[in-house]
Amino acid sequence: MNKIFLVLVFAGVPLSVIGTLLHWSNIILFVIYCLTIIALAGFMGRATESLAIVAGPRIGGLLNATFGNAVELIISVFALKEGLVGVVLASLTGSVIGNLLLVAGLSFFMGGLKYKRQTYNVFDARHNSGLLMFGVIVAFVIPEVFSMTMNETKTISFSIGISIILIVLYLAALFFKLVTHRGVYQTTENEQHAHEEPEWGKGKAITVLAISTVAVAYVSENLVHTFETVGEAFGWTELFIGVVIVAIVGNAAEHASAIIMAYKNKMDIAVEIAVGSTLQVAMFVAPVLVLISLFFAEPMSLVFTLPELISMVTAVLLMIVISNDGESNWFEGATLLAAYLIMGIGFYLL
Repeated sequence: MNKIFLVLVFAGVPLSVIGTLLHWSNIILFVIYCLTIIALAGFMGRATESLAIVAGPRIGGLLNATFGNAVELIISVFALKEGLVGVVLASLTGSVIGNLLLVAGLSFFMGGLKYKRQTYNVFDARHNSGLLMFGVIVAFVIPEVFSMTMNETKTISFSIGISIILIVLYLAALFFKLVTHRGVYQTTENEQHAHEEPEWGKGKAITVLAISTVAVAYVSENLVHTFETVGEAFGWTELFIGVVIVAIVGNAAEHASAIIMAYKNKMDIAVEIAVGSTLQVAMFVAPVLVLISLFFAEPMSLVFTLPELISMVTAVLLMIVISNDGESNWFEGATLLAAYLIMGIGFYLL
């Protein structure tokens, strides 16, 4: 798998540059860009896994989620620049349901095939449940309800206020977990994997992350320009492109890393990646995009379509019910995957 990613990166990046300069077909370029981003995300996943061994599961999961979401943030900024607000909101929806149902589902399923019962920190799971309820249900449902009696200007102002509150609370949550209450709810995973040697040293891992992020930024800008042509060619709506395509490509790093961690029985990291990434999208990435959009022609509010909103709320509630006991198995993973497939079919047919 690593050799495949290596070939895709060293072939994909030059092909992306050449294809862009020579104006190849947008459909061909779309495929090249997506494969290149996924391959680069694979390297980002390996680098963050090395850092996770050094720093521990919480910080490792946070790093993985951050750099994984950096890809989607970059894609979304270029999409906002092009005025594709619908695609950005759809990609945020796709990230939430993708991380909670697809990533967590595949992690539970693949890990469960190897181990009959896997455990993770139940205190973290319950702490994250409260944040999921706030970050997705409260912060996304409230704007939808209030916007019904507001004009567009007031809706944008309301979204800006909510965005600032979300960012502040997210930073407070990090301070709580990593500073004031670090070590209060101990995980055994640090001890279980203390003997592991990271694949790459800290310096090399950080260098790979930095170079990969720059390369992803370049490819992502070009990827956005292919959406309209590809959508028309395959009959994909703007909503489907955002919810499924952009979300999967943009979060490829977390997808790969979480599944690998679960298969290695490192469930604390796997769950931290899936749920931590969702929280980061809802409480940091989305608010930041709202604030960034103010610099473009079409500002973005935190008002989603009804299918997007119901899908996110359902994903959060299902994940909370399944994960709150601190244990997982393959059937719980299959349940999450089934929910994702149902939603994916629905968005395709809209």
